[in-house]
Amino acid sequence: QVQLVESGGGLVQAGGSLRLSCAASGHTLVLGAMAWFRQVPGKEREFVASINWSGSSTSYADSVKGRFSISRDNVKHTLDLQMNWLKSEDTAVYYCSGRSRELTETPTPGAYAFWGRGTQVTVSS
Repeated sequence: QVQLVESGGGLVQAGGSLRLSCAASGHTLVLGAMAWFRQVPGKEREFVASINWSGSSTSYADSVKGRFSISRDNVKHTLDLQMNWLKSEDTAVYYCSGRSRELTETPTPGAYAFWGRGTQVTVSS
């Protein structure tokens, strides 16, 4: 089993930056592609960004492209999301997720087996 714990959320003004981190523990050797999703009340969980196991391939939602950057450290077993030029519409609970090693990146939340509990990001306008 893999445990994922997010940190780094908070309140920031529009135009500001935040860096989210996700720490993996447990059977981390099974972890492959990882991703960040976000969700606001009453809406479905939304894809934000993903990264393959080696870090050589990343994907982003159009809404965050050019502002957010995903990265990982397989030695420290961490996943980060650098968020710049934040907008009020970025306000959401952000979740870290992971797939098994043999599976590739995907923007589909149902394809990820491992999830953190989320961290709140609030952007004030």
